[in-house]
Amino acid sequence: MIQFSEKSLNEVQKIFARYPEGKQKSALLPVLHLAQEEFGGWLDVPVMDYVAELLGITPIEVYEVATFYSMYNMKPVGKFVFEVCQTGPCMLRGSDDIINYIKSKLGISVGETTPDGLFTLKVVECLGACGYAPMMQLGKHFREHLTPEKVDSIIEECRSFSAINN
Repeated sequence: MIQFSEKSLNEVQKIFARYPEGKQKSALLPVLHLAQEEFGGWLDVPVMDYVAELLGITPIEVYEVATFYSMYNMKPVGKFVFEVCQTGPCMLRGSDDIINYIKSKLGISVGETTPDGLFTLKVVECLGACGYAPMMQLGKHFREHLTPEKVDSIIEECRSFSAINN
């Protein structure tokens, strides 16, 4: 049975307290973030059903939100998720070339994860940093003015971090 840890359940209660009585549905986005973090980096159907039950809403309401936003993963992802912006300003500055370079360098397509489980490549809509194009989000950090050399450096940084923390 899926259930948040006691620490996470306490956090859910703090999130609920932010909203007026009867408006717990407003807590959906932060609770989904918490669920994704606690349950392996992605949201499978039983996890989304659990979130729906906690919020007192129907599962379809959770599915609609989770599948709409690129920040939620609907299948397992690697330890490092490269979310490359593909909207106009980034495309004009070469994001398509960066996406193709990452695909070639890692041997995966968009939406796939490397066999070692380290990297997943996603394309996303505007990340709101158009002046720094082409760019990607890696965890909570933006990586800007991407070039093949910068991508190589980011990949090596991630591999080194993973080796140290295993």
